[in-house]
Amino acid sequence: MKINEGGIDRILRLLIGAGLLVAAYVSGIWWLWPIGGILIITGAIGWCGIYAIFGWKTGK
Repeated sequence: MKINEGGIDRILRLLIGAGLLVAAYVSGIWWLWPIGGILIITGAIGWCGIYAIFGWKTGK
């Protein structure tokens, strides 16, 4: 797996994912947990499967 996310993309994924996890915890909306978790994981490792399928890159 090659990194296909740029720095800003990764930071945004981590921040939005954390926000979704907090919102899921506070509101009890269960389906926000997996979305937030996926965003945090992809932001942490720098690889997105959807980007890979379509050949997209936001990094160098």
